[in-house]
Amino acid sequence: MARDSRISGDLQKIHWRSRRGMLELDLLLAPFTLEVYPDLPPEDQFRYRQLLECEDQDLFAWLMRRESAADRQPLIDRILAHNAARSEKAD
Repeated sequence: MARDSRISGDLQKIHWRSRRGMLELDLLLAPFTLEVYPDLPPEDQFRYRQLLECEDQDLFAWLMRRESAADRQPLIDRILAHNAARSEKAD
């Protein structure tokens, strides 16, 4: 993505950690990192970085709404809402 070369070093690290190698996760997390993460309050940025520490299987289950994410649910909902808004713009 062309924007990668213009983002700060810290954001670039978070972006690369968001690219999981599983297409479904990459399509949700990478755009969220570039388009929403920079504007999140610091406590939500921290929560997102913690979310990235989770196993791919857990992330997949939460983002596909197969399992509840418990205390992470508000952030999961925000990621999914961002994806839905992007999809609407694309149509």
